[in-house]
Amino acid sequence: MEEKFFPDKKKNSRGLGYLSLGLVAVIFLIIGILIATNLNLPSHTSAEVRPSSSSGGYPVVQYSDGSYESPFVSVVDHVQNAVVNISARSEDVNLPWWYQGVRYSTSSGSGFFFREDGYILTNNHVVDGAVDVTVRTATGYEYTARVVGSDPQTDLAVLKVEPEEKIVAIPFGDSEAIKVGDWAIAIGNPFPQVGLDRTVTVGVISAKGRSNLRFGRETPLYQNYIQTDASINPGNSGGPLLNLRGECIGVNAAISSPTGSSVGIGFAIPINLARAIVPDLIASGKVSRGWLGVWLSNLTEREAKRQGLKAVKGIVIDSVFSDSPAHQAGLRRGDIVTSFNKAEVLNVNQFSVLVTTVKHGEKVPVEIVRGGEEMTLYTTVVDRDTFIASHSTPDDSREVAMEEWLGMETIGFTPEIARQIDIKHVPGLYVVRVYPGTPADRASITEGTIIMQINKEQVTSVNELKNLAKKLSGENRISLIVQEPNGSIARKVIRP
Repeated sequence: MEEKFFPDKKKNSRGLGYLSLGLVAVIFLIIGILIATNLNLPSHTSAEVRPSSSSGGYPVVQYSDGSYESPFVSVVDHVQNAVVNISARSEDVNLPWWYQGVRYSTSSGSGFFFREDGYILTNNHVVDGAVDVTVRTATGYEYTARVVGSDPQTDLAVLKVEPEEKIVAIPFGDSEAIKVGDWAIAIGNPFPQVGLDRTVTVGVISAKGRSNLRFGRETPLYQNYIQTDASINPGNSGGPLLNLRGECIGVNAAISSPTGSSVGIGFAIPINLARAIVPDLIASGKVSRGWLGVWLSNLTEREAKRQGLKAVKGIVIDSVFSDSPAHQAGLRRGDIVTSFNKAEVLNVNQFSVLVTTVKHGEKVPVEIVRGGEEMTLYTTVVDRDTFIASHSTPDDSREVAMEEWLGMETIGFTPEIARQIDIKHVPGLYVVRVYPGTPADRASITEGTIIMQINKEQVTSVNELKNLAKKLSGENRISLIVQEPNGSIARKVIRP
């Protein structure tokens, strides 16, 4: 906002005029310096690269005796030694039927130290199934790494080495604070087999909140990707995506490409998601996920207009478990959630990521629209697996009864669950979750489906499913009779 001065006319107007001219000259001098900086014009002034408060903390170009350098140089110089090469040796499962014995294959990826005591963050798919993992640092040291914890549902893993050198660690930034158009720097090992170790690429943040992506069997369930045009090639997986402060804002994970190499569409896992699950991976090797006890659908344009919303952003609550955190908070069927834990809600996938990053027992605000009226409720998130286990058996033993099969998680469908989600009970298995890109997903099975028969055999518990799954091992076609979430009966064919 322009600030105007209205001098007292009774005072010396000439003196004020000189003062105004002096201020104008100073302002134009500052503008000239800024323009010269942005145009990369040489300057004979020496200055260190420092975060500038006027530019949101971004470093400015360094000038020294008429020379200058890219603002990326200081970032890369500071953090590049934190990036490591990871070689994972695993048993080859894609062997011809006639092959006798065991054969091993080696894959290569990237990772980076995020703690000085030897903890490394990478992708789960870089080390998945590995029998041994080797880490090579920029200084030439080689370590045998231990997989501390991994999580296929977010495609993240934590490794640990016992360093014999001083470790440079990359600090975590704030992936929620980044904006489309911000600079992004990727460091990784695209083709280490030909000597392309720790390559730096630069681009911008192309988009945020990318979901519903398919990467074959390695497709993670929780997707809220950062898209960037900084080149990410095979071997870059697990490397850091950095901002101009030298902070990690994402973990490079995948690309979309018709050629298999970078075409400017790369994806990184937001570091805020990693920040939420890394402590669990270190402490117990697995992730404790937040749970509300709701079933959801994406907001439609029609419903958004009916509720008076300005944009088609948010999710609709389809049903609520009784006595669940959502129920206790006062959430109801038909509520539109527009914000969760102070973050804007865009769709079901992104909302699932927001919920899973909240720790057990944490109380968070939920902004909703109900009947055209905006309101804020507060819910205390609980651990997902604990909640499901406590509602998965018809008796009081409360033992865990959940099974993953062909890409879907199922529990015994009890009268209690039927009552809580307000549908009629039928004997069968209730599908809690379907992983993208799996046989169940390809067969169009969705969350909320009730499986009543498998290959003409009735199934009502996970124990029955386990026994049946053993019998069906090796089958290339499995027939299911299911009740879909809308109540209709259908036949599904799964091709494992």
